[in-house]
This record gives sequence, C-alpha cells and structure tokens, in this order.
Amino acid sequence: MLGRVTTWRRTLDSAGIVDPVLREDYSQARTSVARYKRDAYFATRLLLPSALVPHVLVATAFMHHTDNLLDSGPVDSRAEAYQAWEGDVRAGLGGAGSEIPLVRALADSSEVHQPLRAHVEGFLDTAASDLNFPGFDTEEDYQRYIDAYSLPALMVVACLLAPQSDEVDPAEYRAACRTYIDGSQRLDFVNDLAEDLEAERFTVPGDVLKEHRVTRGELEGRKDTPQVRALLAHLLGQARESLVAGRALADLTPAANRPLVRALVELDLLTADGAVAKGAGLLSGSARPSVPAALRLLLREYRLARRYRA
Repeated sequence: MLGRVTTWRRTLDSAGIVDPVLREDYSQARTSVARYKRDAYFATRLLLPSALVPHVLVATAFMHHTDNLLDSGPVDSRAEAYQAWEGDVRAGLGGAGSEIPLVRALADSSEVHQPLRAHVEGFLDTAASDLNFPGFDTEEDYQRYIDAYSLPALMVVACLLAPQSDEVDPAEYRAACRTYIDGSQRLDFVNDLAEDLEAERFTVPGDVLKEHRVTRGELEGRKDTPQVRALLAHLLGQARESLVAGRALADLTPAANRPLVRALVELDLLTADGAVAKGAGLLSGSARPSVPAALRLLLREYRLARRYRA
C-alpha cells in the first residue's frame, strides 16, 4: 500500500502538481476512477507518461460524474442536479474558484492543457440532451446521439492524448475518435442492457427490433429466443466492426500515448468477446473481458510503453 501511495506521489510530482490541496483533489479523482473503471484506470497508470496521468484521470472522473448526474434518479431531480453541476464547472473553469475538489482539479488541468476547457464547455453545451433520453427509432437517431453526446464526451479525454495540430489534421483525429466511440458506445449499450432495462432506459433502435422480430417486452422479460440471440449478435457485430476500424486512432496519436489508446480499444474488443460468449445472458448482467487476456494485453503494451520512454 505504501509503495502505491509513493508511486502516486511521484506521478503528481511528474505532473508538476505541488499545491497540497490540489494534490488531494487529484487523488480523489484517481480514487473515483479506480473504483468504477478499474481496467481503464490500470491501463492509464501503466501506459501513459506520468506527467499526463493525473489530467487524464481527472477528465475521466469528470465524465463519469456528469454521466451519473444525467441518467440516475427521477428526471426532475436529475435536471436540477445537472444544472447546478454545470454552473459550478463553468464558474470553476472561468477562474471563480470552487469548493468542489473535482472542479478545482479540472480547472487546474485546463490551465495546463488549454484545449481541455473548450472541450469540457463544448460537452456541457449538449450534455443536457441526455436528460430526457427518448431512445432511438432508427439508426439515424443513434448517429445523432453519437454526434450530440458520445463524441463530445470522448473528446474531453481524447483531447489530452491528441497530437499537435501540425502533425495530424485535427479533423482526421476527430473522425477517428468518432469511429472508435461509435463502436464503444454500441458495445456499452448492448453490454449494459440489463442495467438499462432496470432503469427503463431502452437503447435498442426500433427499426433493428422490427428487423429481428423482437419486442421490447421480450427483452424486458429476459426471453432467450433465437430471435433475441440473433439481435444481440447483430448489435455486437456492429460494435466490433466499428471498434476494429477504431484501431486506426492509435496511429494518429503521439508515440508515447499509443500504448494506452491501443489498450483501450483492445479492452473493448475483449469485452465484446465476453459479451458474445454470454449471449442472451446479457439480459441479466453485463460481460467482462477475459482476465488472462486483459493481463497479457496490458503486459504487452507496458513493454512497448517502456520502450517509447527509453
């Protein structure tokens, strides 16, 4: 335990974070990410240059907290909580200070990495669209959701991993991010189907249901039928196709950041493998990537990361 604390202190030192209050703020963000998304947390700690790690963890914690506010609890209370949070974040980024540790750390990261503030504010501009999530009638509705919510959310973190603008066309980088998040979001929707059904949040497009002759009631009733299995296989196939194409994102990032980007894409693909194996069991609970396969992946990328640093 002491060794891990010491390592984290050195990480904060590498990032130039010396103020005791800010160090604690960043540490709370780190704890949050480690608690809810352990695979991504360990990948970030292992594979990124130390100076970037606290900022990526804070951006990730911000996204997780905002996402929870938008889709947890009654709509009226969600809207009120999000409005207050949005005001706190905008004020903090504007230099007004904050009593909230995560906002203070986010504001500090935005000072160090100038593009971050614009991406946070851009996400806040459209995030409220998720408060009254209506579901999707068609694939086109889903694609509009990607542009309005999922892609701006990803860019909050992805802007920290991006190349310099004179190295890669920013539009090309954003397009690659969109390809990846299309696959990752599709995977999340089908893998989190059980949880979303419990919350009465339905994410399968209506035209896809109709095509596979499956009703919402069958999914809510956890029916294991050939049609349901075919539907889930179709949704996972779409996710895998975009994730495989999303591998190109790593080639557009700086060499030091590629191990993390590759690992995140491959962890999603391993999760997709687990979801395929689980089949209709996804209606009762989500799948996770194979632990041995995930460890092999992280070890391989860690060796490459050390080579880059050397």
